[in-house]
Amino acid sequence: MSRLSLGVLGLLLVLGLAACAPQAPGKTRLVVAIQPTLSAAEMLEKARPLEQYLEQRLGDVDVEIYVPLTQAGVIEALRFGQAHVAFMGPFPAQLAVERANADLVLAEVREVVHGQQKVEAPYYFSYWVVRADSPHQKLAELRGRRACFPSPVSSSGYIAPMARLIELGLLPRPTQGEVDPKAFFGEVLFAGGYGQCWEALKAGQVDVTIIAGDVPESLYREVLANTRVLEQQGPLPSHAVVVSKDLKEPLRSRVIEALLGLNAPEYRPLMRQFISGLFVGFQRSDAATHLGSFQQFVKATRIAFTERINP
Repeated sequence: MSRLSLGVLGLLLVLGLAACAPQAPGKTRLVVAIQPTLSAAEMLEKARPLEQYLEQRLGDVDVEIYVPLTQAGVIEALRFGQAHVAFMGPFPAQLAVERANADLVLAEVREVVHGQQKVEAPYYFSYWVVRADSPHQKLAELRGRRACFPSPVSSSGYIAPMARLIELGLLPRPTQGEVDPKAFFGEVLFAGGYGQCWEALKAGQVDVTIIAGDVPESLYREVLANTRVLEQQGPLPSHAVVVSKDLKEPLRSRVIEALLGLNAPEYRPLMRQFISGLFVGFQRSDAATHLGSFQQFVKATRIAFTERINP
């Protein structure tokens, strides 16, 4: 498990990239960091159309796509001006704003489900659910029981639900260290995903779990059809675009306009490889608007950002 200090390694890689990458004569260099969901070689190959699109829209700019080893590396790269634009999840975006003085300029609009209604929005909610035949009617009745969460750094599947328990007075607000779910639940399982937690709930291995409105709709509908919702939390922010403080006008505005051009339906399959599988488009936003609720969840729980280095 790695904390933000791993960003030093990522930064060294970016600096190496900057030193080695040729720059077209007379052109401004723009480095765009995308999320590492596959190997760097695969991601760079898939990103060629994005690079070509941005260079065509910007004209006099030499665009380089950077696939980081870690999100922490991107934060450090933004901090030192070695990356100018980054596509990020809410937690690293928040850290980029706090630690790299970066600006959140765009929020992802995605296809999500609010309750039973499918919508296009930059936010969604998550829900505490028990099996339909469960005797439990309130979260308070689950003290000492078994709970399943998809990941200890999931904003919708763990951070916001922990904040909700604190809000309800079921967990103490930590004054030092992170919130401890075992101060309420008897057993806590991190299963690796919402689907795995649903399987655990179905099998009776746990008594309660979380489902979120940004999972595949088929899974969401299946879970809600066979469970009872006890509580909800949110709104939870989608992914975001952040830009370095070193990206100055007029290029900053030109880049933002170019990214908004990716809202055209023909670019949706491309962007679903780099933002999320539910991507619809971008809309203008800022950190206070897009991350406000999430900032409060992190503040209440004191949960720290961690990540694993991809092999």
